[in-house]
Amino acid sequence: MAEHAALADTRSEDGGKPDAAVVRDALGVGVAVGLSGFAFGVTSAGSGLTLLQTCALSLLVFTGASQFALVGALAGGGNPFTAAAGAFFLGVRNAFYGLRLSQLLALPRAVRPFAAQWVIDETTAVALAQPTRRSVRIGFTVTGLTLYVLWNLTTLLGALGADAIGDTDAWGLDAAGPAVFLALLAPMLRTTTERIVAGLAVVLGLGLLPVLPAGVPVLVAALAAPAVLWAEGRRRGRTGPTEDDDTVGEGR
Repeated sequence: MAEHAALADTRSEDGGKPDAAVVRDALGVGVAVGLSGFAFGVTSAGSGLTLLQTCALSLLVFTGASQFALVGALAGGGNPFTAAAGAFFLGVRNAFYGLRLSQLLALPRAVRPFAAQWVIDETTAVALAQPTRRSVRIGFTVTGLTLYVLWNLTTLLGALGADAIGDTDAWGLDAAGPAVFLALLAPMLRTTTERIVAGLAVVLGLGLLPVLPAGVPVLVAALAAPAVLWAEGRRRGRTGPTEDDDTVGEGR
């Protein structure tokens, strides 16, 4: 509540970061991640998608992890519907980001549909790191704009240059997207429960790769969260509140 009250007062910027510092941080994230769109363009073209399909994915879907999951499943011979389902469920997290950001940004209704296109891991991370509503809006906007432009530009360049590069597996470009996603996710795993969910998802996803069709392990790995939360709920019911309960209640 204290955080929300501070952000609600748009007139008070005491203790806030200078606008230039927010822009610098947002540009750093936008440029660093935006350049990995080149890897997506190459990987997508290598999986058999056309130039138009590859660029349409970046323009319309614009959520890197889901895009890589889709083309990775297709490249592995997965069913298109299974690949799309895996990408969809991976992208559902953005809806939960939107619930939080809608409170912090407090944008006019007419702007919200356009801003929703930029609700992704990177813009959320930059926005949540800001102390005031003004800096939240600046961070979100600069990160979103920079990343959207660079991601789509490098996607185009990657798709055009796929033939010249050759085998994408040999270059390891197919791992660039997941690596960026993990680098952003790791610092957010602050409680024991969150770490268990992440660890179980990794075990399920990697362990089932050899035995299930491409795209299906991602769907199964998504079951880690409800499974761990169910087990955690039963444990709390028997032992009472834990330290993690206090941490989540105070910090989030």
